[in-house]
Amino acid sequence: MIRNVRIEDAKEIVDIYNYYILNSNVTFEIDSIDLEEMEKRIMENIKSNPWIVYEENNKILGYAYVGEWKSRVAFRFAKEMSVYLDVNLRGRGIGTKLMEKLLAECKKCDIHTLISIITMPNDTSLALHKKFGFEKAGYFKEVGFKGEKWLDVIYLQLLM
Repeated sequence: MIRNVRIEDAKEIVDIYNYYILNSNVTFEIDSIDLEEMEKRIMENIKSNPWIVYEENNKILGYAYVGEWKSRVAFRFAKEMSVYLDVNLRGRGIGTKLMEKLLAECKKCDIHTLISIITMPNDTSLALHKKFGFEKAGYFKEVGFKGEKWLDVIYLQLLM
């Protein structure tokens, strides 16, 4: 089932996210975050942006959300989106289901443009976004440094 996030989901969400922080280049955060920080992020974000979870048998298997892309007021109709799945459950279509629901929620909001920033290479995420019509908007070489190497990112954009 897909539903809106609740503050009590923060523990499972932080566990999913911390895996990616500590074991991948998917996020450019380097240090794991604690429950309090995730609760703060959820509470700040859900005031004006969609945040959903995929739950099965009372367990959060993935989540997706939209957040601010840039802080300047002229960017208020452009949002950045992210999807994260339990690392052991990829390939089950959960990312597709989350993306479908998140995009439906975004259409109810005052969002004109969705932006997704993907660390390369990441063929799985790239394919998911392209399936929903995201297009390449930019490519930046060696803009992140994590795991003792320089990392590229691709910017994808979807006009709503």
